[in-house]
Parts: sequence; structure tokens; C-alpha cells
Amino acid sequence: MDRVCPGPRVTRRQMLQVGLASYVGLSLPQVLRAEQQRRTLPARADACLIIFLNGGPSHLDMWDPKPLAPAEIRGEFRPIPTSVPGVHFSEHLPKLARQMHRCTLIRSMHHSVNNAHAAAVYCALTGHDRGEIGGGARPDDHPCIGAVAGRQRPPQTAMPAHVLLPFITKEGAGGPPQPGFFAGWLGKHYDPFVILKDPNAPDFGLPELTFGPDITPQRLDQRRRLIDQLLQGQSRLAPTDLDTARLRAYELLTSPALREAVRLDREPVKLRDAYGRNIYGQSILLARRLLEAGTRVVCMSWAPDANATWDTHGSNFVKLKRELLPQLDAAVSTLLEDLAARGRLERTLVAVLGDFGRTPRINGNNAGRDHWNFCYSVLLAGGGIRAGYVHGASDKIGARPSLHPVTPADLIATIYTCLGIPPDLELYDRLQRPLVVCPWGNPISAILS
Repeated sequence: MDRVCPGPRVTRRQMLQVGLASYVGLSLPQVLRAEQQRRTLPARADACLIIFLNGGPSHLDMWDPKPLAPAEIRGEFRPIPTSVPGVHFSEHLPKLARQMHRCTLIRSMHHSVNNAHAAAVYCALTGHDRGEIGGGARPDDHPCIGAVAGRQRPPQTAMPAHVLLPFITKEGAGGPPQPGFFAGWLGKHYDPFVILKDPNAPDFGLPELTFGPDITPQRLDQRRRLIDQLLQGQSRLAPTDLDTARLRAYELLTSPALREAVRLDREPVKLRDAYGRNIYGQSILLARRLLEAGTRVVCMSWAPDANATWDTHGSNFVKLKRELLPQLDAAVSTLLEDLAARGRLERTLVAVLGDFGRTPRINGNNAGRDHWNFCYSVLLAGGGIRAGYVHGASDKIGARPSLHPVTPADLIATIYTCLGIPPDLELYDRLQRPLVVCPWGNPISAILS
């Protein structure tokens, strides 16, 4: 764990509260804890979709082209104008370029991790930069955005608070699950509901949400009440993770909202085609349906393992041109149009980001680009984010921020702010230690609407 941050100072108001609370048997720590956990901000967004381009997308070949740089820097792609005058994207993002007037583009992201994907992913998704300490997810990791949002702003419907799809991305093929996607020290009952089936498959569905032939809703309810009776003798004890998981499973099994949300066959064929008939395009469409049904946060990880998609050490331009950019262009541009048409973009925050960027200089591995943490780009839209704006800038070759540097902690603090969650919120781990959710980041006020 990175470190335990000191809690807030005790104010005169809090001391008066303690004096009153002592009459009903409450201690100072209990009063402070209750006050911390009640803290909220005005929420700009009710839901958030994180489209995580796992592996490190090339900012130079997507959002931050450098047409005046030498050939070994600028690469093969031409810049094209976007719907915001003076802002250019890659020629292979034409549909998304027409949506820039709805977006904020940050071109000055940076952090300290250049080697281990796991550490960079963890930094990007939680805001906690621990340097090159790699390895898989651990129970003492800092929690992801979805876990905190589920803790502070649980859904108002019987839906999972946050969902991870369509992969639990591994740290290399056969490696452990990457950190940054789970609840960590908040506890496993705040982990995401995971959908690992391909939404583009003709037989897509979640059979685990369907009753077996010998089970009816009434019989399931009888079983639940029987378990409750057997556990009555333990009612004086705090609920265990198993108790919480059992209750959560029952709620999801009996939730018509979730069963309906995964019915992609309800969508018009033309719209499904526009999102893209591939696992990622249909996952983003599924995410939109889950958020509409009440889920707070969906994280879509665009890779089965860290090296499978956006980690373009070799054949960078071939992979981007033939597969990655057309899929991204179709899915994200359609999502923004779709949310706007439904009147939901204003309250839905969309964040398109990766673990880092790619090197300015093209390598000799069939024109690839390697890891580059010193400068990269992130795209945001909706949910309280300023529209038609570019924040920060990179230098002439896209190597370093030249204006308004931004860290992942700043970005995560901004996302929390949009969701109505104070970034300096103090929560308690399973050992009842106070920890600040995002202690090192500051919300980027310039990009908030």
C-alpha cells in the first residue's frame, strides 16, 4: 500500500458534535467517520463509462499529430481537421473528428511508469503512481473508480454498481489479472460485476441470470428465507463478505432490469452495425444499456492481455490502420451521437484513456512505437466536461508536456468530482484504517463545464 494519509483536523464544530454524541455513546472516531462518509459534492454526472485502451495507444497517431516533425517522428498518417477549428486528429479517426465539439482533449498527460503495464494501468485507473512496481491485482490495492462510486452512490435500481467487460485483462498472456479494476482495500463485495462473454456473438446472453428448469422465483425466495432463518443466530455479528455476496446474487437473479439491459437484440440492427460488429463495439453498446438501467460505472478494457491490442511495439501503423482505429472510430463516435440523441450525454461521463502513450521516434520493428509515459493524450466527453476544448499541449515531437501538465491523479480527481464524490474523501479499509481515495490529485477546473 502506498501510504496512509493523515485524516482531517478536528474542527470546533466537530468537537461540539462529539460533546452531543457522547450522550448517545458515540466516540470521536465514529463521529468523524460518519461525517466523512456523508460528504458529497453536486454531481455533474450520474454515470461514467471508462473505455480503457489497454496497452498504450499512440497519441501521435491518434489525437496529437505532428505533421511538421521529421518523418521518423510524424509517421505515416495525415492529420485531418475536427469539428473544432485548429484541432486535428489522425486521418483514421474521421467520425470521431466530427464529434470533437462535444469533447475535451487533454494532450499533456504524464506519469512515472514506463515499463510495467500493470503499474501503469494501476496508476491510470486509480491515480496512485507507485513507480515500476508491477504484478497482478492485490487485496491492498487502492480501489477503482467504480468501487468508490458504488460505495458512495449505489444504484437506485437493482443493478450492479459497476461492471467490468469484456475481459479481466491479464498482465501478458497467461499472467495475473492487472490491478486497477477492482475494489482492493474496500473489500471484495465492492468488486465489479464481470461480463466475460462476447456481446457480438449470436448467442450472447447471461445464462447465470436465468432460472433453471426446476427453479421458480417463488422457490428461490423460499430458499433465501430458509437461509435467513438458519443465520438468525448470527445476526449480532457484522455481515461477512459471503453474506453480502449472497444478498447481491439474489438481487441480481431477481432483477428484471439487468436481464433486460443485456438484451442487445432489442437494439435496431442499423445502430448495432454503427457501433461496430466486433467485441469492443458491442461491449460499448452494452455499456450504454447498463448505464441507462442504473449502473454507475462501466469499465471496458480493450484487450484480453496487456500485449494483445494497443501495445504496438511492432507494426504500429498496420495495426492501427487495419483494425484498432476503425473500431474505435465507429464505436466512440456512435456512442457520443447515441447518448446525445437520447438526452443522456449531459449526465454521462465518457473517458477514453490508456496506460501511457508511444515513443515519438519510430523503431525498427516493422515501424513500431514503444512505451512512452512522459506525454500522452486522453479524451473526455459529457457528464460535466467542457465541450470543444483542448487542455494542455505537448512539445514539437510529442515527447513532453509543454503546457498545463496533467497527472493521472488529477484526471481521477476530476472524474470523482463529476460524479459528486470528493477526491479527498476518507474511507476505511477492512482493518478500519482511514485512507484518502485520491490524495495526490487536484480536479482540473479548466475542463469542467
